[in-house]
Amino acid sequence: MKITLLYLQFVFFSINLIFSQTASVGLEPFKAGETLEYRVHYGIFNASYASLTLSNGQVDGQELLLASGYGKTIGLARLFFKVEDYYSSYFETEKVEPKIFKRNIYEGGYTKNLEVRFNSERMEATVNNIKKGTTDIISTKNNVQDLISSLYYLRKNFSQDDIKVGDFFTINMFYDSKNRELALKYLGKEVIRTKYGKIECLKLMPATNRSRIFKGEGSITIWLTNDVNKIPIRVQADLLVGSIKADLNEYSGIVNPLLIKQKSL
Repeated sequence: MKITLLYLQFVFFSINLIFSQTASVGLEPFKAGETLEYRVHYGIFNASYASLTLSNGQVDGQELLLASGYGKTIGLARLFFKVEDYYSSYFETEKVEPKIFKRNIYEGGYTKNLEVRFNSERMEATVNNIKKGTTDIISTKNNVQDLISSLYYLRKNFSQDDIKVGDFFTINMFYDSKNRELALKYLGKEVIRTKYGKIECLKLMPATNRSRIFKGEGSITIWLTNDVNKIPIRVQADLLVGSIKADLNEYSGIVNPLLIKQKSL
């Protein structure tokens, strides 16, 4: 469940990824007031809930967007493994440049409380480990993104014209006090059934290795709406035992209407 929430919050919250489509130039894919809510299922069980909300924020007098992420286990899953995760990212709107990232989590007794301040000019991040009472300054890479800002950076800047089916797009992500490269393979378009109807999506596959949880290459798939919004509408992870699927359950405040090919009856 811990790994699942990480991927959801990376990707919808989540490994995070956007591939533009037939959007008109100049249209914005998101704005303050947008809320996305997801239900996570393990087999037939409704296991988790996650949400991402955009609002206006301010840091040192600068007007920013604040993305707030929240994830928790629900139902029977909460009895066996309690998860309560909070994430937030303050980022500059035009370039989607992160300024402050916060992570405060409780996962089955494991806790972590971090605040990261980014300095793009110096290409460094100041990591304040609130739990341990330590502070470290770590060099970062160009166009660095945090776990949450990655999604919005791609939604705003990526163009489908710049990539072919089978090619990879790499995000420079700073996570858990380390620089990490996330390689995303573009698999093309696919129409999927959702609670809202049939929606054409852009299909992505983050590069993964076989582990104690995941089967390996191709274990995780992400579907983004092929419209101006580029919303992650589904995430599926194939595990060594079973699979986990997260679907968009509710949304509000999106800039543009979802493009639905055929509405559900």
